[in-house]
Amino acid sequence: MNGVSLDIPVPDGTADAYLAHPDDGGPHPGVLLYMDAFGLRPSLQEMARRLAGHGYTVLVPNVLHRAGRAPVVELPDYIDPSERPEIFAQLMPLIQTFTPELAMRDAGAYLDWLAASPLVADGPVGTTGYCMGGVLGVRTAAAFPDRIAAVGAFHTGRLVTDTEDSPHLLADRITAELYFGHADQDTSMPVEHIKTLEQALDTAGVRYRSELYDGAHHGYTQKDTAAYNAEADERHWNALLDLFGRAL
Repeated sequence: MNGVSLDIPVPDGTADAYLAHPDDGGPHPGVLLYMDAFGLRPSLQEMARRLAGHGYTVLVPNVLHRAGRAPVVELPDYIDPSERPEIFAQLMPLIQTFTPELAMRDAGAYLDWLAASPLVADGPVGTTGYCMGGVLGVRTAAAFPDRIAAVGAFHTGRLVTDTEDSPHLLADRITAELYFGHADQDTSMPVEHIKTLEQALDTAGVRYRSELYDGAHHGYTQKDTAAYNAEADERHWNALLDLFGRAL
């Protein structure tokens, strides 16, 4: 696999990003991989390369590029629970200013870049997102229904909120096939919110699977954190590859 850091032109400047693709140099289905809150870092680059190894061209943007190049805050090689409060004290103000409107302006630029790349096959692309990245994937599918064929969202919280722009209220705009891998220990996506999400998707006629990963915590796919769960992570890979193999 080839992996390279690059810059993507976006409406408000430049977003740094990482691109992974098969080394044959040919076009492959495109995937937009949306980061978790900790951001673009070696562990996500490793995930992008693994996905590329299955025949995809994978773009991982630093969605918090307005705050600086990744990593936007200093991160240890391994994120221990004792370090999370200090890290999130720095990250949360940045995340809170990253509005859905800004996110979708950037998403259009990422999709344009993929569409123009000779490494990306013609046609709709897929997205996979982790934690807050899953919300971005759902929003992107709703904002660009003709350009997104599949969305994987893993240990994603706040898919249901009491605000008028809650992600679950976008269901009627989505034409992509969706997959949700919920962590049963995730307090940001309790069972009642999962049921509300599923009801919205059913009402809108969206194709989806929504599964609960027993014993998994928020962040179960992230190897550089204490939330990592190897069994749940492998289940995530199987589900994601099945989705993309069918939809892309």
